[in-house]
Amino acid sequence: MRTAFRTTDEDATMEPVAEERAAEPLTDYLHRVTRRLRAFDRRHPLVWDVHFTGFWVTAALIDYYGGGWRTLAHDQGVPDALLLALSLGLSVPLLWRRGHPRAALLATAPAAFVNAWTGAVLQAAFLQLVLVHHITLRLPLRTLGWVVPLLTAPVLVTVARYGEETWHQQVGFQLTSIAVAALIGITVRTRRTSTEALEDRARRLEIERDQQARLAAAAERARIAREMHDIIGHNLSVITGLADGGRYAAAKSPERAAQALDAIGTTSRQALGELRRLLDVLREEEGEEAEWAPQPTLADLDHLVSGVRKAGLPVRTTVRGRASLPPGRQLTVYRVVQEALTNTLKHAGPEATSEIVLAYGGNGAVTVTVTDTGRGGPAPTASGGRGLPGMRERTALYGGTLEAGPRPHPDRGWRVHLHLPEEIPQ
Repeated sequence: MRTAFRTTDEDATMEPVAEERAAEPLTDYLHRVTRRLRAFDRRHPLVWDVHFTGFWVTAALIDYYGGGWRTLAHDQGVPDALLLALSLGLSVPLLWRRGHPRAALLATAPAAFVNAWTGAVLQAAFLQLVLVHHITLRLPLRTLGWVVPLLTAPVLVTVARYGEETWHQQVGFQLTSIAVAALIGITVRTRRTSTEALEDRARRLEIERDQQARLAAAAERARIAREMHDIIGHNLSVITGLADGGRYAAAKSPERAAQALDAIGTTSRQALGELRRLLDVLREEEGEEAEWAPQPTLADLDHLVSGVRKAGLPVRTTVRGRASLPPGRQLTVYRVVQEALTNTLKHAGPEATSEIVLAYGGNGAVTVTVTDTGRGGPAPTASGGRGLPGMRERTALYGGTLEAGPRPHPDRGWRVHLHLPEEIPQ
């Protein structure tokens, strides 16, 4: 690879640098030029049609004016005006070869018959093969059923009128020429169809990839929103409860107010730490490592309940049975209990109490019921919250059921009931 030298601004020294652009291969250059020509042709088809037709019209007129037709003619006494008309009649219809190839071929047919009848045998008659190519390229193949007889008939006229002894060679040559033109058209058509199918598949795959990326991004946004809600919503509810309790205790028991402030500080720092870890994961870049922490488990449930009690909500916990759940199921149970207690702190009122009943089954089955004695009322999602939808999404991951609503009369308050069924062996 050739190298060049570049002077740096800092030390004004010469340093070798690789040539920024390697020589473009000839094949790539040809492909690029071809793509540009095709794109131009799609935008301005008439330009290429005029140039193509003009070339062959010129060639036909050279054959006429130069007298080359006389070397094959059966009758050299054909009038000049008729020869000129035949030359134009066989070449000018090429202008419509792409848009109307069938009509263009039919337009050349009278000139081809006159050419054969008069014995001029103009070489421009071979331009009909170009139209055969375009018919095969653009129209159904059954069209060849009348094209072949149409192009073979002038040869038979010549044989019948001028008594060619090698008539089978003339007819065979014409049929071979038609077959070659048709095969070229079929080959180009097949390749074009295959290319279009590949391009269409690539487009569909690209669209599908973009859709999958959008779905994955939406799912990730929903997961992040759920985690943010669980982390921030619960801790802020606890802080609010502690702040309200500290305000009432400040006048009567400064010591209790100081304890409430300590609890507020501890809860705030815990919430800030969890939020920082989550944000570090979201903005993690190459070469950076986020601070990781394990997800909550049922072992952290006592700490959760303790924080809620400090916020002023009496909570009674009952555990029935014992079992070891997978981490995912433990996180689901923990988040559901957390969200239920958070809603109780926010909506149940100052005199409410709460009860948690946790019952283990076999093979990972677990049932959790969280009730309170608050005011009850409408579902928290009525204001567009994410609490209950988040609980239902977590529950659905394990095929469980979640019931949330006011307790039946005459009981007051709210009830959240979660059931995760047994794990299905893989």
